[in-house]
Order: sequence, then structure tokens, then C-alpha cells
Amino acid sequence: MSAAGAAPAATSTTIHASFQPQRLGARTALTLAIRLAGGAGETPAPVRRIALHLPAGLGIGLHGSSNCPLARLRSRGAAGCPRASLVGRGHAQLEVHAGSQTIPEQAILSAFLIPSSSGSAALAILGVGNTPLRESTISTAILHGDSAPYGSQLAISIPAIPTLVYEPDASFDSLTLRIGGSDTPSAKILVPRRCRTGGFAFAADVTFVDGSSGHAATAVRCR
Repeated sequence: MSAAGAAPAATSTTIHASFQPQRLGARTALTLAIRLAGGAGETPAPVRRIALHLPAGLGIGLHGSSNCPLARLRSRGAAGCPRASLVGRGHAQLEVHAGSQTIPEQAILSAFLIPSSSGSAALAILGVGNTPLRESTISTAILHGDSAPYGSQLAISIPAIPTLVYEPDASFDSLTLRIGGSDTPSAKILVPRRCRTGGFAFAADVTFVDGSSGHAATAVRCR
């Protein structure tokens, strides 16, 4: 289930969360999906930051993972990182401006554990798009504590994504990230053993380049 919030500049923000499998105390995969839509057919402004709020009691185990140095990821791409550093996969759809037209761009996302000097887990999210532009970007994220009803927050910083000469940076329509599961065995997500009233709370705060922001919240019901 999901709920949408409105930002200035008439941008709507929606978040959806799911566990697979979904049962109390299960070792599972967590999928988070964010969708953005501009008002009156407009393209959303480019995103600069996303704060993902995760429910209290959610277990995030990365102890079996290894680190991928950020410099190696930048120079060699995903092939330069140890298999055990891969903790998440996903995809994104962006809009690329070309004169009076906007063209959809599909990107594949891969999240890697990177070294951190702060004591908090740090991730690098590699995005690779092929059509209409062949473009790679790296976003960085820090996992740290959060206030109730949430237990932790994944704060993602997204760089500018250049497109064509004299055209604006690319804008996100949607972003989906899956952490844990059989294809990323180094990341372990544990559903809390007890259910809070209203289910497990998730939220997203999105900051756009024009200074506007969007908020959305959702809850996963207990089973």
C-alpha cells in the first residue's frame, strides 16, 4: 500500500514497500519503489537527495559483505567490485530533454558496500543507462539511525545527470531498489518479530534541485 504527498511545483511523490517473503521474523528481500510525477504533464525537477525512512526493528545485516573501493567502482564499473560487495539491485526510469520533447531513459541500478570512516554503513549506487544516452552515474548513501516510528534512515545523495548540450539534467520518473534476496546473498534483511500497530512504517523525503521537496509514507501490513 502507498500514500502520496505533494511538493511545491506540483510534483507528487509516491512510495511503495514490500517484503518477499512477508512474515514476522523472516529473512527476506526488501523492495522500495519511488515514483515522481510533475503536475499538468510537466517533467519533475531533477532529484538531489532522497531520505528513505525504514521501520524500527528492521534488521539489516551486512556482516558477510566485503567493501568495494569507490575509486575502483568509478574506474572499472561493477566488474571491478567483489561479488560479496553487491547488496542490492534495481532500475530507474528518467526523462531526457531533447528540444520540445522528453525521451524516456532506462537505467539499471547496482548497490555496493563501500568503505566508511564514520562507522555507519555506506553504499554506492551505480546507475547505467544505454538508450538514448550511454551514461553512468554513482550516487552515495549513508545508513544511520532515525527517530520513531522509524529505526534507520538511508540518505542518498544523487549527482547531476547531464544529458544533451544546452539541455537540463535528466529527471527521475521512478526508482526501485531491492536489497537482500538470493541474488545478493551478502545482504540480509530481517522482518521484525513483533508487529507495531498500523504495520511497518516506511517514508521517503525527496529534495529537488529547484529547492522544492516531496514527502510520501506507506506501511506494510503484518502477516
